[in-house]
Amino acid sequence: MDFIDTPVQSRDKTILELRDFSRKLVRELGFMRNTLADSGLAPSAVHAIIEIGAAPGIQARDIAGILRLDKSNTSRQIARLEAAGLVTRQTSSEDARSSELYLTAAGQKLRRRIDKFATDQVSDALRRMVPEDQQTLVRSLALYADALAHGHDRKPKKPGDAHPESVCVVEGYRPGCIGDVASLHARYYAQHAGFGVFFERKVATGLAAFAESLPAPGKALWLVMKGERTLGSLAIDGDLQTRVAHLRWFIVDDALRGSGIGRQLMTRAMTFVDAHYDETCLWTFKGLDAARHLYESFGFGLADEAEGTQWGATVTEQRFTRRPAR
Repeated sequence: MDFIDTPVQSRDKTILELRDFSRKLVRELGFMRNTLADSGLAPSAVHAIIEIGAAPGIQARDIAGILRLDKSNTSRQIARLEAAGLVTRQTSSEDARSSELYLTAAGQKLRRRIDKFATDQVSDALRRMVPEDQQTLVRSLALYADALAHGHDRKPKKPGDAHPESVCVVEGYRPGCIGDVASLHARYYAQHAGFGVFFERKVATGLAAFAESLPAPGKALWLVMKGERTLGSLAIDGDLQTRVAHLRWFIVDDALRGSGIGRQLMTRAMTFVDAHYDETCLWTFKGLDAARHLYESFGFGLADEAEGTQWGATVTEQRFTRRPAR
């Protein structure tokens, strides 16, 4: 049998086809309507409800970064959600100048209704596809969404723009993130635990292998980005067969400590593991009290501790575990 190579499609034709598919997706998902998901709310407000529900305590500026909205538009949408009794503000416990956003009971109820609407919509579409095509679709859309997001992150600032680039949380690999995350770990733990090159190499090689496996079911990586710099990270690695997850590479730059960004990362990660796993574990070591308080506030408890050298220096290693509330 002769094998004939299919000619590679021209880039211009690929662009036109993707634009056509994108327009069709926007129409079929309902983004052309005045309201989305039978909620009575505009699409941007629906997405704000989803993000606040996924990360309770998130701040308005982070909502703006995630949804690609300007500050004034975001403020108007949140004000409308407050007036409708769906969202409430609380002064940040870490910074009195900042406000944290939470869903009210009515907001939680609406979010569940939106989730059901979207789940039913996707489920109905997937029933028309064989499992192999479903997985191909997920991988392809993940790559496309990641490429689009990276294009937004690289968008140059307009002349005369006096405000610094905002910090936002993104999901998935970004070029340069492995070196940035390894550097954050190396500097922090050299100061607090005396770790050296062994530890930095361990972080870099482990994270590189993990990032290369993405996208993958049951795995996720969140990055705190400012422009093209990575200022924080958290990953969930796990085994869907044993239903045990491993929280890894959790770090936030010193300049962002007290901003609530670490709690946002943890909230996203716990929402993810609660949907996929029965247990989550993490390794740390004795003496990191601030991190321990954060872990415990999300339901982690100390499972065991012992002296060890897995990070290149002798420390009292601690293993924390968490089971979701069902």
